[in-house]
Amino acid sequence: MRENSWPENDSYSEFEPIDSLLPDDTIDELFGGLAGRRRKAAVVLTTIWSSILALHLLSWSSWLILGFTCLLSIQAVRTLLARPLPAPEPYLLDTEDELPYVSLLVAAKNEEAVISNLVKMLCTLDYPNDRYDLWVIDDHSTDRTPMLLDKLAQEYHQLHVLHRAANAGGGKSGALNQVLPLTKGEILAVFDADAQVTPDLLRRVLPCFEPEEVGAVQMRKAIANADDNFWTRGQMAEMALDTYFQEQRIAIGGIGELRGNGQFVRRSALERCGCWNEETLTDDLDLTIRLHLDGWDIDFLEVPAVEEEGVTRAIALWHQRNRWAEGGYQRYLDYWRLIASNRMGMNKTLDLLSFMLIQYLLPAAVVPDCLMALARHRLPVLSPLTSMTLLLPFLGMFIGLRRINRNETGVRALLVNLLQTLRGTVYMLHWLVVIASTTARISVRPKRLKWVKTVHQGSGEESFEF
Repeated sequence: MRENSWPENDSYSEFEPIDSLLPDDTIDELFGGLAGRRRKAAVVLTTIWSSILALHLLSWSSWLILGFTCLLSIQAVRTLLARPLPAPEPYLLDTEDELPYVSLLVAAKNEEAVISNLVKMLCTLDYPNDRYDLWVIDDHSTDRTPMLLDKLAQEYHQLHVLHRAANAGGGKSGALNQVLPLTKGEILAVFDADAQVTPDLLRRVLPCFEPEEVGAVQMRKAIANADDNFWTRGQMAEMALDTYFQEQRIAIGGIGELRGNGQFVRRSALERCGCWNEETLTDDLDLTIRLHLDGWDIDFLEVPAVEEEGVTRAIALWHQRNRWAEGGYQRYLDYWRLIASNRMGMNKTLDLLSFMLIQYLLPAAVVPDCLMALARHRLPVLSPLTSMTLLLPFLGMFIGLRRINRNETGVRALLVNLLQTLRGTVYMLHWLVVIASTTARISVRPKRLKWVKTVHQGSGEESFEF
């Protein structure tokens, strides 16, 4: 673990470090496995390439792949036919005394272009002012972000600002862990600095926490600048696909997933499973797994959406998706024993493993499969499985876009959604390249992450250098 730089303040004395809050077996699985991620990744890569080689040499491999495709298709059809769960009714303001207290959290670094708008939006929500507060953690910004936050704190009494030291560690997770003891909300919400929200979001999201088993809720993410270019339009379709699968997976008893921006977490659930992990690239995906392993459900809410700026350049998208891919891999490498032990329950385990195969293992296997097919002058052995997994997101993207644009009807709306789906499908092919390169890279060298912040007017676009 990185050493945190805690301010010398008595208010931090009761905060327990992440490892003291985790169950013993989870501690061993997490911190004992961190150092072995590269070795585990190398084993996965070797297994994938060896398996593909063996399949090309076996005479009966085509029947094996067809059988496996049929089994996975059953899970896919089950997911496609599920009916999404209805959203609960929003809270009415005449029940003010019964409304839960919420703490909104934003970790910000060099966000002068967007931070003022976000603070103003979050401090003027359609929710009683005495039932929520806003904490912005300035992670040692070197632009005007600290000055703007201090000025805004004088204007909005809900706003509290925590300035981190230059040597504070842990990134976003470290910032959230550091501010956690200062907050008092029974529900914690995390937003990115470029988030755009509607005033009624708290009254709509918080009823989802009424079932005691719900440990977190994720809002639908939307792209604010979707009309900019091909990349942002692709991300808009990608978010529609994510919305569709989130709703369908939850409907069949599978897992809902957190997406960082617009995520709400029950404090008791967060503390019980160990707070935010400071040794992962994607704190949201890591927390998703630990919540489900601890017996909590994660709900998803389509309306309202949290809007964010999509990246506008191919190189920025490449760096961002590489981080997402490696963070997604890390959760499987860190928790594979707990996942394999069916600690989540059969429905969640099958759902997680099915999407692990579709999102991570199969894209990594396409490269050796195509190389062997070229060498042996035959079709790729994984063709049936690959065809099915390309059809699944196409259908999901189309239905997801139709749901989001349900108020638009007629033939023209149908054709527009079809065009968006075709364009989004072409855009999504970048994931094959990202996964193939990420799988190889993490198998041979450790992660070296360098933050490169590009200032934009109202974008908040991020890029990472590997």
